[in-house]
Amino acid sequence: MDYKALVQKYDTPLYVYNFDIVAQNFMQIKNAFKARKSLIAYAVKANSNMSLLKHLANLGSGADCVSIGEVKRALLAGIPPYKIIFSGVGKRDDEIAEALEKDILFINVESEAELGRIEDIAKSMGKVARISIRVNPNIDPKTHPYISTGLSENKFGVEIDVAKKLYLQAKNSPYLQPVGIHFHIGSQLTELEPIKEASEKVADLVRALQKIDIDIKFFDVGGGLGIRYQDEKTIEPYDYAQAILSTLSGTNMTIVCEPGRFIVGNAGVFLTKVLYEKRTKSKRFIIVDGAMNDLLRPSLYNAYHEVVVVGKENERGSKADVVGPVCESGDFLAKERELPPTEHGDIVLVKSAGAYGFVMSSNYNTRPRPAEVALEGGKDRLIRERETFEYIIEKEIRFMV
Repeated sequence: MDYKALVQKYDTPLYVYNFDIVAQNFMQIKNAFKARKSLIAYAVKANSNMSLLKHLANLGSGADCVSIGEVKRALLAGIPPYKIIFSGVGKRDDEIAEALEKDILFINVESEAELGRIEDIAKSMGKVARISIRVNPNIDPKTHPYISTGLSENKFGVEIDVAKKLYLQAKNSPYLQPVGIHFHIGSQLTELEPIKEASEKVADLVRALQKIDIDIKFFDVGGGLGIRYQDEKTIEPYDYAQAILSTLSGTNMTIVCEPGRFIVGNAGVFLTKVLYEKRTKSKRFIIVDGAMNDLLRPSLYNAYHEVVVVGKENERGSKADVVGPVCESGDFLAKERELPPTEHGDIVLVKSAGAYGFVMSSNYNTRPRPAEVALEGGKDRLIRERETFEYIIEKEIRFMV
């Protein structure tokens, strides 16, 4: 890939996504579950660019959404309502009402209190709410604590005994229709056993519910399949699917899988330019024009992204921190990396930046967010233009007195 040409055309900082790789990754997951009725519902929070969503819609993808804004993005991109799921631990009343109005597949319920709100809102609208209950199986996902969601100490879902009670409540309500069951133990999962163990627990609950005539049609296994950022040993989609399917004997449910990072993570890169180098007695800093407001993961999670200097991949170097212009000591893209000597204008490539990159960006320090570019069939095209100063302040300036 000619990254220098892309930078010359679109400038930096810049996100670049390879849509051909996105399609390959999506089809890999879809084919892994082809032996069973399934819905691959892309986790919109990983990367919500409209062109990306339209690309996935054309491949037959559904959407897992965690705000009504994401639901509306998915619909605008051409994903049909019957393939859209609304998840999230804190849904506002107006979000719940709009989701019911748009007649999406189902709403994932995260608590007893939320189930009550959904029931009241459905009643006020004269509708029946299709719901799924998120079960917290209390399984350690062996991942970063910030992206672990399946332990009893996490804020997500309800315990198995509470779930049984909520399903009975839903069954007996004229305004609720329990159609699914959901679990998601965390993101960036690289071990199969916790996934299988969680699936077994939730499948056992489904069988218990069947005995009391609660008909669960959708078995939602969440997402979370990890990718390789550094040297992780990842799970093959086929093995992932087989582990889940092995727990579902005696059932005839549609499998719902919600991958995000797996589809887009390694399909995207972040490009930034070297401004200059700075050396102290003990440190070497490569100062670039990309910052924590553009790519937050390193600062937020101390996450590792492979970093290379374009055109100097084979040159020897010394340890350096790659840092940005934001006025925070936590503003870094990489620390203590062996990198060659750099000059003003050199391009630094940050890999595996397709997921949780642009979507977590901000205007901190009044910095415009980067442009986004898609690659498809050997051609590049702009899919989100770079923000301007005027764009950033337009919601404020008219209120100045």
